[in-house]
Amino acid sequence: MQCLFALCLPFWVAGQAKTPVISITNSSTLARQHVVVAIPWQTVLQKHPGVDTAQFGVVNRTTRQNVPFQFELNGQPTVQQLLVQVSVPANGQIELMIENRKSTSAVAKTYARYVPERLDDFAWENDKIAFRMYGKALEGTKGDAYGMDVWVKRTDKLVLNDRYKRGKYHEDIGDGMDYYHVGYTLGAGNVAPYVNDSVYYSANYHRWKILDNGPIRTTFVLEYDAWDVNGMPVTATKKITLDAGSQMNRVEATYRYDGPATLPVVIGIIKRPRPGTLLLDEQTGVMGYWEPEFGPDGITGVGTIIGTPIDAITVTKEQLLAKTIAPRNAPFVYYTGAAWNKAGIITTAPAWFNYLYTFKKALDTPLAVSVR
Repeated sequence: MQCLFALCLPFWVAGQAKTPVISITNSSTLARQHVVVAIPWQTVLQKHPGVDTAQFGVVNRTTRQNVPFQFELNGQPTVQQLLVQVSVPANGQIELMIENRKSTSAVAKTYARYVPERLDDFAWENDKIAFRMYGKALEGTKGDAYGMDVWVKRTDKLVLNDRYKRGKYHEDIGDGMDYYHVGYTLGAGNVAPYVNDSVYYSANYHRWKILDNGPIRTTFVLEYDAWDVNGMPVTATKKITLDAGSQMNRVEATYRYDGPATLPVVIGIIKRPRPGTLLLDEQTGVMGYWEPEFGPDGITGVGTIIGTPIDAITVTKEQLLAKTIAPRNAPFVYYTGAAWNKAGIITTAPAWFNYLYTFKKALDTPLAVSVR
């Protein structure tokens, strides 16, 4: 009877001594909804060296529901982090269990690719929003642009390939469109050196590398050849990460040059001729713009969050500019993103600015993770 009783115990009790359990704790008053959380893979292996990535599943310990996960490589040959997408209540905790079973494929919610058939575009998206940077083949053409472009969406499905395939993405056929104009500005939150009141734009990116590509996080690197910054040659790399469920990109820009220890830079958002609504919070490091309405195309909100001290935020005829400094030959991190009112989730300027402040608060109060 004892053996039969043991066999009848729930899995998490019978296997408690050897089943990996991940605790994710939220010590803030801010509930986290559908956020991607990273667990260092070495932490998992130190506690449970026998974990098999080929036989792997993650479930919520309380609800027993499957949790979307991803093995993040970050461009390396081996797993660097386990990513999970979860919701954690304010001042609360959830526990996840790693199960030894056949892996189930998570629905792809992030994606990026090089687009040679469209003049070397590099485009990326998640289940909320899409973006692109312009490539070498576009340089010097009538359509050349310096900044980050936004493709608005009103579907949680991935749309980039379908839009490029049909070749008509400037009209909304039900899932969104590209009506965002970049021109010779920084667009939706690109970054550039800023010396003597001048923005020193680079040429377009010339090389790319995808480090991870879904299902819940996509990360890639764009490389920029040397250009002149007030008499000094500078090269740049931009490592961009987009998580499922987020309106915001994480941008890690590295400027390499021989010269001073820091480089003045600006993060910019293009400004439209007609009035929009501005958020210029130098103290908190939040810059937001709720554009004027473009008729049936709707309204796009754009925003950036900067962790380094901001010298000033200025508004020119062409764009909003947040001035800060980047270290020489080391990463400089900020966040930039967008939302579309016709997606039906963020539909007003106050809602967009509240999203930006909430995102900033989440950055300042990270979730705590432990493995046992």
